[in-house]
Amino acid sequence: MTKGNKLAYKFFRIIFKPLLYILYHPTIIGRENIPATGKLVIAGNHMHAFDPILVDVSTKRIVCTLAKKALHDGKFGFFFRAIGSIPVDLENDSLASLTAAFEVLDEEGAVNLSPEGTRNYTDELLLPFKYGSVILAKKAKAPIVPYAIVGEYKTGAKNLKIIYGKPFSVEKMKLVDANRELYNQIKDLMVANADEAFLATKHISTFDEANAKNKA
Repeated sequence: MTKGNKLAYKFFRIIFKPLLYILYHPTIIGRENIPATGKLVIAGNHMHAFDPILVDVSTKRIVCTLAKKALHDGKFGFFFRAIGSIPVDLENDSLASLTAAFEVLDEEGAVNLSPEGTRNYTDELLLPFKYGSVILAKKAKAPIVPYAIVGEYKTGAKNLKIIYGKPFSVEKMKLVDANRELYNQIKDLMVANADEAFLATKHISTFDEANAKNKA
């Protein structure tokens, strides 16, 4: 991130934070689990376009989010470029985006991404996890802080929550085991904090079941 990116990020956070609270009244749980300094991977489920903003207002840190390339190329691309988000080409090799994320971590920064890779519009609680989060954390020797977002981005609902788990290391894990651990931690945070009515509409798969469905 350049100095200009950091200034733009802080400027837009000042604008969006009160708007988010006025509209959706989010509850932030476990923000103390986000280390104040040092390299960090933040990873969680993805249910709404405003998820990254909810992460941004949870901490005083500057958090660099990986966002799909279409957003960078779209109508509001200037915004995503200004705040230093990293474009991810979902149709092609993501090596460039991972390289850019490594550079952020090398500078002791924080990176936020969704292991699901896209917003979840299905009746599955979680989509199968891609491996970018654990690859970044393992190779950069950075801890992962898992998070779960539950509730609704709906004015007056007042049930929107983001819950952060404790940081954990995947440095000594195999990638598949690390991804399974991340999946299970996010799933458990969701199940423990979501409304029963919401959970009743979702199918809760194990990590291996989710991967099997993805290959079918």
